[in-house]
Amino acid sequence: MKHQKLEKNIGLMGVLIAIVVSFAGLVEIVPLMFQASVVEPHPNLKPYTALQLAGRDIYISEGCYNCHSQQIRPFVDETMRYGHYSMASEFVYDRPFQWGSKRTGPDLHRVGGKYSDEWHEYHLMDPRSVVPESNMPGYPWLAEQTVDAEQVAAGMKTLKDWFGHPYTDAQLASAKADVEGKTKLEAVIAYLQVLGTSIPRSYK
Repeated sequence: MKHQKLEKNIGLMGVLIAIVVSFAGLVEIVPLMFQASVVEPHPNLKPYTALQLAGRDIYISEGCYNCHSQQIRPFVDETMRYGHYSMASEFVYDRPFQWGSKRTGPDLHRVGGKYSDEWHEYHLMDPRSVVPESNMPGYPWLAEQTVDAEQVAAGMKTLKDWFGHPYTDAQLASAKADVEGKTKLEAVIAYLQVLGTSIPRSYK
């Protein structure tokens, strides 16, 4: 009877559900914050360079995450196709992370080094020129637009000051010069070429 009364009281039911979900979330999430493999970067992981960081921002702004995940699950079919499963220590410098679950296109977490810069250039300009069955749209305007050097430099400084990314003073000082005159296409390619390379995959 008490349970039936609870189910009929929508307000109380909502409050109790919120409490249970919050408690369960704390139990699941808080311990991870103190687990070294989650909060410490992989030994081979380095923060994004100025050009790679610019490319990542463009990747996000163009909505690439809507069709491409960056999370390889620890299943045989996934690791055989994409490589070593994704590890939390590889995403320490990702804000926000690009895990996702949508795969209209393939997972990109281990795409770094799989193809040449030239291949990526053709693919981004006209996907079907290298993958005839692709339904991915082309991004030719990326070759015509340049990276905002001021924004990249400010972003790197924010990541260091607010989130503790280990950028050196020299890297911050040269950030603008490192991306000056670079196209958005070059930046995206630089970002794609570093994805998943902290744990190299042997491509067949």
